[in-house]
Amino acid sequence: MSIKNSELILNSDGSIYHLHLKPSDISDTIIFVGDQDRVSEVTKHFDSIEFETQSREFKTQTGTYKGKRLSVISTGIGSDNIDIVINELDALVNIDFKTREIKEAKTSLSIIRIGTSGALQPDIDIDSFLLSSYGMDINGMLHSYNIETIKNDAIEQAFVKHTKWNSKKPYPIIVSNSDRLEDLLSSDQTLKGMTATCGGFYGPQGRVLRLELQDDSLNNKMDSFDFKGLKVSNFEMETSAIYGLSKLLGHEACSMNAILANRALGTFSKNSQETIDKLITYTLNKLIS
Repeated sequence: MSIKNSELILNSDGSIYHLHLKPSDISDTIIFVGDQDRVSEVTKHFDSIEFETQSREFKTQTGTYKGKRLSVISTGIGSDNIDIVINELDALVNIDFKTREIKEAKTSLSIIRIGTSGALQPDIDIDSFLLSSYGMDINGMLHSYNIETIKNDAIEQAFVKHTKWNSKKPYPIIVSNSDRLEDLLSSDQTLKGMTATCGGFYGPQGRVLRLELQDDSLNNKMDSFDFKGLKVSNFEMETSAIYGLSKLLGHEACSMNAILANRALGTFSKNSQETIDKLITYTLNKLIS
């Protein structure tokens, strides 16, 4: 069945609506960064760049790193932007733009997030690399989709019970990463944990400037959660959305976090840019190994 014009929106040049990309513009291995300026921090390591474009906060460059074709895309901040980016990337590879029909043979993308994050556990060092084995959606975006096949009910129920989760908030959804990408990207330089994906930077992550929190003890309750050795390791704003949508659409995803802050200790990196640069080169070299 042909997808309606109002649902699959194409620009006059045939590119997908928000990203302004055509199917030939992207690789099947894609690096996500939040900041549009960080795209060039990744691609400065490339041997060559064959394509680039930008629409709003969505900047894309595709090129070659040591013989491997890669695309780097800035998503902006938040799960709402991830909803746009992953759905449109999937459309690029799995919908025929001429017939507006879903292809029979599906393409699976490999999506790797390189981002920054704040640790919740005191034993996670500033400037370390943390690979998200799980993403925990506490912002609610994934509830718009049929998620029954990707949830981890036992962990979710234990978390809700431990934290006395407010029933008026979106129910937490916990989604695992791609085993293949985790194996590829892991080393003795990476820690692992469960990354909580929040709907904001201040109140949703327990930061207080002038506004009171609905539950000012939530961070402490999250810190102390332990499910068979699995703990909530860090906060950020994209990982669970990347994991959830990727699993639903048949793509593989893994999130790499540069730990710049430790919320338990109240500390922040003195060499944040150096840490980000090291994570970029680490991830690039793992992708070609």
